[in-house]
Amino acid sequence: MQPSGPAKRGYHHGDLRNALVEAAAQLAEEGGPQAVTVRAAARAAGVTPTAAYRHFENQEQLLTAAKECAMDGLASTMQEFIDAMPPIDDPVRLAMSTLGAIARGYVYFAMTEAGLFRTAFEQGGTILEGTTLAKVDSGFQMLVQGLDKLVEVGHLSAEHRPLAEITAWSAAHGFAMLVIDGPMHDWPPDMLNDALERMLGIFVRGLTSEGADDQLTAHVLADTRRG
Repeated sequence: MQPSGPAKRGYHHGDLRNALVEAAAQLAEEGGPQAVTVRAAARAAGVTPTAAYRHFENQEQLLTAAKECAMDGLASTMQEFIDAMPPIDDPVRLAMSTLGAIARGYVYFAMTEAGLFRTAFEQGGTILEGTTLAKVDSGFQMLVQGLDKLVEVGHLSAEHRPLAEITAWSAAHGFAMLVIDGPMHDWPPDMLNDALERMLGIFVRGLTSEGADDQLTAHVLADTRRG
């Protein structure tokens, strides 16, 4: 994004901080966390580094703000996949499909917004304080609540519930990282889709205390596909 006269004039209204955050998110989207610097964000926003440093003292502060944007985008995408599901009357199928949609949304965001996804989990910046932690929690709570719902509807026993969110998160995150930064990066779309379907099928079968159900697995895969 190139600096422009109108953009510079707009910052007299007090929205420079937001403009810098948007610029940081764009830098992260295009180049990952290493591309997020105060000077680069200032240049993209069309202001001087001095003006930018009034809002962000260093790269760590700006990276934290970029992380928050990335977390917002990730949670929003997961919610979009949930919202796109068809009406489902069966409570077990609904609970499992919701979890499947969360997983699909997570992987989709990683594949389509790789720079932001990397930034969301970059170790630089502050990830365990303030609003950034709340944004991590908002997406993570989708998964936690989905698993609690499985217990509520009797599909997953309370005995098997502890730390199930870590297993589920690991499956989706591991798949995503294999695609964006690993050996699956150059796989053709059809092959990636088949692998994702297989991963989700195993994911569904693993989150039950009632034994594998091929029909439920087929329903969940169909319920959570988009397009």
